[in-house]
Amino acid sequence: MVAPLKVGIAGLGTVGAEVVRLIERQQRNLSLRCGRGVRVVAVTARSKARKRGLDLGGVTWARNPLALANDPEIDVFVELMGGADDPALSAIEAALRNGKSVVTANKALIAKHGTRLAALAEKHGGALNYEAAVGAAIPVIKTLREGLAGTSIHRVYGILNGTCNYILTRMEREGLSFAECLKDAQRLGYAEANPSFDVDGHDTAQKLSILASLAFGTKVNQKAVYVEGISSIAPEDLRAADELGYRVKLLGVAVRTETGIEQRVHPTMVPRTSSIAQVMDVTNAVTVDGDGIPPITLVGPGAGGAATASAVVADIADIARGVRALPFGRPVDRLKMTTKAPMRRHEGGYYIRLMARDLAGTAATIATRLAEQKISIESIVQRHPDGDRAGAGATAKSSPVPVILITYATSEDAVHRALQAVQQDRVITGRPQVIRIEKN
Repeated sequence: MVAPLKVGIAGLGTVGAEVVRLIERQQRNLSLRCGRGVRVVAVTARSKARKRGLDLGGVTWARNPLALANDPEIDVFVELMGGADDPALSAIEAALRNGKSVVTANKALIAKHGTRLAALAEKHGGALNYEAAVGAAIPVIKTLREGLAGTSIHRVYGILNGTCNYILTRMEREGLSFAECLKDAQRLGYAEANPSFDVDGHDTAQKLSILASLAFGTKVNQKAVYVEGISSIAPEDLRAADELGYRVKLLGVAVRTETGIEQRVHPTMVPRTSSIAQVMDVTNAVTVDGDGIPPITLVGPGAGGAATASAVVADIADIARGVRALPFGRPVDRLKMTTKAPMRRHEGGYYIRLMARDLAGTAATIATRLAEQKISIESIVQRHPDGDRAGAGATAKSSPVPVILITYATSEDAVHRALQAVQQDRVITGRPQVIRIEKN
């Protein structure tokens, strides 16, 4: 009879408490599926007295995370405290040095220290599993690391932040401003009191850096990701996107290019017919493009106690089965360095919204500046204040008039040079709105 896998959990918040409950509920199934039992034998948390609705009789309370990581009675150290550094980092390092396996849902820590921790896991023989760090219940880590091990990946992209997707969904459906939707998201608990980490794109960037490492064999480097948030998106951009056959999403995109791996997070227009465009509210999704396969899209809840706990327990079950995958799918010494790709080299289509002055020759000036940079226009719409639409050559009824352009594939550098020239010509007011387009 194989002895049960003995688990120690650091952190008994929403996710940690749900992991304890899930292991208790699924004990029989876990034993059948893994060939051995799984038991929580020790825990630690900031407050032992807090009521959590858990039966922890017979479970040892460690005095702190480091003591739990050094406990010889546990086989697996489960870190659910959060934070990119100590105490989580020191405790995980200690557990790995002790030859224990580690399971974590900590995206910030993996994005900052993942390569270093993977080297420790390789050296001392433990597993380092972190499925819950990206997309919660969506099994994207296993898909990239194991399911597609024989496939050359070209691009991985997705909706990786439920808060931003909820805000954009509400803005589109109800015509509300960003500020209105953000306030409501905070009221409902989808956004933090200080929401900048989510809405400015940094949460998505951390997750994307992890996916890029798995997809392309690079060292995890959040600093290599170009980041823009969604606060500049206005209801008129979403209305225009709808009329033009697109939907706006905050995407994290990692793609192999001739000059290296491009990693970027920004608002993006995607065709309304695409799988990723159908993902609404707080749901997350990841699409993978690779050799010999059509695009694969994984969709599911990207956050929440139950969803995150299910991924944590799945990682524990792998360890119980004896599965030891390399943390990033390749030996650490074979992972390549990657640097921040200059966005001026990015090529693609662009949505451009300008507030054009009601002056003779304005449209011709804009067209000339774009042509100078060899930018071809796929469509151009002039929107009058009364809601009518007309070609750019129509006579405007008031000033300024919104002009919306959709370009064919061009470079970011060319777009910025053209718009800088247009601003210097003083035929537009305010700052142009520019949103990148992902066609496929």
